[in-house]
Amino acid sequence: MKLFKSIKWRLQLWYGLVLVVVLVGFGTTAYQLERGRQFRRLDEDLHRRAGLLVNTLRRPPRGPAWAGPAFDQPPPHRTEDGSEPQPEPLEPGHGNLPATVPFHLPPAAAALFDASDPNGFYFIIRRDGTELARSTNAPAVFPDAFRAGEDLAGVMKDPEPPDGSGKDSASSQRDDLRPEMAGPTSGFAPGQPGPARTRGNFRELVLHDRSPASPFRDTIVVGRNIARELTELHVIGWTLTGVGAVILLLGLTVGGWLVGRALKPVAAIGAAAAKISAGDLSQRINITDTDTELGQLAAILNATFMRLERAFTQQKQFAADAAHELRTPVTVMLTQTQTALNRERDATSYKLTVEACQRAAQRMRRLIESLLELARFDAGQEVLRCQHVDLGATVAAGVELVQPLAAEQGVTISVAAAPLTVTGDGDRLAQVVNNLLTNAIQYNRSGGTVSVKLASQNGLAVLTIADTGQGIAPADLPRVFERFYRTDQARTGGGNAGLGLSICQAIVTAHGGTIEAASETGSGTTFTVRLPLGPAAAPA
Repeated sequence: MKLFKSIKWRLQLWYGLVLVVVLVGFGTTAYQLERGRQFRRLDEDLHRRAGLLVNTLRRPPRGPAWAGPAFDQPPPHRTEDGSEPQPEPLEPGHGNLPATVPFHLPPAAAALFDASDPNGFYFIIRRDGTELARSTNAPAVFPDAFRAGEDLAGVMKDPEPPDGSGKDSASSQRDDLRPEMAGPTSGFAPGQPGPARTRGNFRELVLHDRSPASPFRDTIVVGRNIARELTELHVIGWTLTGVGAVILLLGLTVGGWLVGRALKPVAAIGAAAAKISAGDLSQRINITDTDTELGQLAAILNATFMRLERAFTQQKQFAADAAHELRTPVTVMLTQTQTALNRERDATSYKLTVEACQRAAQRMRRLIESLLELARFDAGQEVLRCQHVDLGATVAAGVELVQPLAAEQGVTISVAAAPLTVTGDGDRLAQVVNNLLTNAIQYNRSGGTVSVKLASQNGLAVLTIADTGQGIAPADLPRVFERFYRTDQARTGGGNAGLGLSICQAIVTAHGGTIEAASETGSGTTFTVRLPLGPAAAPA
């Protein structure tokens, strides 16, 4: 499906999935923590009450408390002499309440079981399968799951006897009355997870007396109705579910808006690229937020599109200029040969025609060689034979080479060249010097001067060639290194195709240097070439 191939919907899907997992995990954890907190508090209350029942069952009170009324039973009748009935004597070695004695709780323990509250705590005590005692609010059905008397973890500990002699004589028999799945307590270990189980709307704790020394088998059930707690937990569960659904809906809405906003530059990039591929190279990506990753990508693409447009423009201009430059000599050659072929001519006329064709062919050859040279530099295929070159000697040789041309133009050349060594191709560097000197002479005024200086500056060899010609207009100065560019007829020599400075710039750039032009109209032009000094010219 195309829907799942969309980056936007993939991000939205993963964002929604992560949000659902987080909300479900948080809601489940919160619900379980609240449920555990409520049940833990309830179980602690069950433990405490069960401990009181166990202690009362094992150690029946002596004295006045022993004669107290049984729990939920009417007070006992007094004897004829007005005294309270005495309990039956315990069997030797046993501390358990005899089965013939009614079970009763001390007032402090009975206060923990409110028989009038149907939702209060209740207890059930069975001995040898027969019910010994129960609170009136206890459920009528005895839990079948608690009849088996499973093995229980933990051992109940009784406090030391008053004489401090350690366990009393009946402690070994009482150590086997254990809470189910619980640790040892005087009742139970406070704060520990309870052994209680949930049966319908009841939370109950069951203990079994398995002491082989006791003649009785007692089962104690302590519980409470938890319908109110379960209702509260259901409300909490539905509340968490509702809040989670609202957060999920809000998160998906805000997430979709954020994803769409974040991917909006992608659509702008695609639209601009489509228009550019259709031929409109002037298109740019309109991005307002340039600090984001996509904004930075859009800025880079805009710069790339700008360079691409400039390259295509230059290519079109280059092709037009090259065709124009080649058309002139070809036209000359065709005109001369057509004229010679129209009728019979003498040998002198044929010679002049051939000479004119030769000059046109030479001009075409120079132009083609220059174009091939620039193409090799552009493609990085021009191989430079790098070696240590004495740039001062190269400048002196170039001045000597153009001296006849300077004398013909009436131009004086002054030279101040220090002996500096650079690393590069000597022939290519000589070509740069000769081109700059030739331009300085050709575009100088009659009787002018050409100043040539070579010096070391900040680890660079700096060559300056300045003439005293009419200069270059400020609007034309930034374009003097463009191919086939001419400022005006005064700066255009015969047969000059406008490629000399472009070739000089390509050679200097290939040597890791720079070339600049500075000019003032009517004051002349200065070209400055900077090249890295070689190791032989480095200062000691």
